[in-house]
This record gives sequence, C-alpha cells and structure tokens, in this order.
Amino acid sequence: MEILSFDQLPQGGFAGLKERQFVTDRRVFKQAKNAKTMDGIGNFIYLADANFLPHGETGMHGHREVDVISVMVEGRISHAGSLEHGQGLKAGYSQVQRAGGEGFQHNEINPDSSSNQMIQLWVMPDESGEPAGYKVYEPVKGEVTDIYGGAKDQSNTFNSKTSISVANTFSSQTITHEGAVMAYLSKGSGEMNGEAIQARTLIRSESGLKFNASEESQLILIYAYQR
Repeated sequence: MEILSFDQLPQGGFAGLKERQFVTDRRVFKQAKNAKTMDGIGNFIYLADANFLPHGETGMHGHREVDVISVMVEGRISHAGSLEHGQGLKAGYSQVQRAGGEGFQHNEINPDSSSNQMIQLWVMPDESGEPAGYKVYEPVKGEVTDIYGGAKDQSNTFNSKTSISVANTFSSQTITHEGAVMAYLSKGSGEMNGEAIQARTLIRSESGLKFNASEESQLILIYAYQR
C-alpha cells in the first residue's frame, strides 16, 4: 500500500485558489510531472486538493476531451459556464462535467467570505468525440455513491471503464473495496488496512482496502469499472 499525505507535497495554485496536486499521470503530464505525485489508475490522470480564497474563483477557462469531477468537502461553490450555468454545490455534493469533442467553458466561484475546500479529479475519456454533459450528485450519508463510470446502457453516470465513488461516512462506519483501487481521504480520519490515516491522504492499494472511520469522514474511491 502506497501512502501520500498533504504535507509531503509543495503548495501550488492559480487565480483565487491554493492547491496541492496528488496525482499528475506521466502519460499526460510527461516532463511536467511532479516527481512527488502518484500516477493514476485506468484513465484517471489528475487529483488536486484545493482551498478557494474568500470570494476566490478559477476564472473562466475551457476543457476538451477530458471529464472533470469536482467533490465539495467544505463550504460552497457557485458554478458558471456553458454547462448548467448557475448550479450551486455545497459540502458533500459532487459535479461531473464531460467535455467530449465539443468541450465546455467553466468558472468555479467561492461565494463566501471564508475559505472552502474542493477536490478536483480528471479522467480521460474511453472514446473521443462524446457530447458535452453535466451531472450533479448529493451522496447519501452513510452510503457509497457512484458518481462516475459504468456501462453505456445506463444514464445515472457518464460511462467509463474507470469509476469514481464517494462515501460521506458516519463515525465508526467501515468501507471496503476489493481489487486495485486509489482512495483519497478528503475529510476525517480512521484506519486504512490497519494503518492510521488523517484527512488529505491518498492511498494506492493493489489488493483492496478496508477503511474504518474514527469520525465522520469523506472518502473518494477510484477504480476500474466491473460489470
């Protein structure tokens, strides 16, 4: 099991936010990859843990042929752009934007006078040329909610052979996953495969995981889709 914690990484950021990048996959970032970061799994290529400054924003910018997943940890975000302009997200919510071949423009804005926290993940599409799209999820506390990936014959999530799930756990709850997985503990603390971990820690395991939450936590799971 590999473990990468927040304090092992350099502080970065842009526009109105500070962030630390945990995953910059060498298949995409090549020479620009930070040697301290992990590679992804499947088509998952990027993970950053960001704090938006009070009233901070990313600024309007575009993406093409990448799926952008945002998971709110603390605070709120106001979403602006070419997909679902005006949508708001609060702690626990997730939004998924599929750029596809047509692409999209967006600006994520902190509407509050206090800092917030948001995790952003990127996944490369299995097929190019997909139409752009937007989905939002409110994970149910105590459950593992699928927010990305799966077969083409369903519409609950954007199809992909790489899957992402979010668990907003109760204290003392146990989350398990079989097989190769990457997991990001964005909030809370607990034991992962018997080892104590704190918030803002990335784990990579080739043989599954068992997470025992010692307090209310938020765990993001990234893994290969299994039919």
